Amino acid sequence: MSDQDFILYEAKGRIATITINRPDKANSCNISMLKAIYQNLISADKDEKVKCIIIKSTGQRFFSAGYDLKDIQGSPEKAAGITEWGRKVNEKMILMKKIIITQVQGIAIGLGFMIILGSDLKVFANRPKDKLYLRLPELEISAFPQTGATLLPLLAFGLTYAKNLLFTTDKIGLDELRNINFPTRIFPLEELETETFNFAKQIVKYQKEFSFFTKTMLRIMNKAYIKSCMDMEDECGKAAYDTKKMNMEELDDFIKGLSEKYP
Repeated sequence: MSDQDFILYEAKGRIATITINRPDKANSCNISMLKAIYQNLISADKDEKVKCIIIKSTGQRFFSAGYDLKDIQGSPEKAAGITEWGRKVNEKMILMKKIIITQVQGIAIGLGFMIILGSDLKVFANRPKDKLYLRLPELEISAFPQTGATLLPLLAFGLTYAKNLLFTTDKIGLDELRNINFPTRIFPLEELETETFNFAKQIVKYQKEFSFFTKTMLRIMNKAYIKSCMDMEDECGKAAYDTKKMNMEELDDFIKGLSEKYP
């Protein structure tokens, strides 16, 4: 299977579907896959007929295990590329005008979790925690939380729960997600595909100006904040990966500078 087969795109009536199709690698994403997701988001956003986008994946075990870390291991150039395109995908999802639904059937880690967080509506399969959980493992695996890994949980859950996710790297299952009203809909696994599409068909009945303007207004209200947060993640990531480690005084000065630059 070539890289072109790893991301599938289909526009059916008023609904576009982007499918991550790499189940043998836990639906992890390399740079070319991120570029394909980004281009498909743009295509769907420009398509006059499309009013709603579904993002899903193949296989039952993983929605997505995140970035393909083996692919970038030992390559600073690839690491920079995956950070660049990961940010573009997540930022585009937040800032584009059309409604995005994620269809989640399995485990979502790192980028997989961020794609869910960046979507507007979240549809889950009704599965136990050992079969479906979300996790942000960045600190545990010594990967700096960029491309929206701090911003997106903050937007979705608030400060306290975002800290819990990032500092504990705990797995959160459907029961915990229900308690914080995170899932938009929950369906039996065997009905997930059909019911998600039926749900999308209800969404596309809205007058496009009403739904597009509603998301656009919410985006504009937060646009400067979102961009500055993404910029700060990139700046902190660059400093964190710098081979010249800071002493405590230098860290304090750097943090003070961040506070002044990003008020």
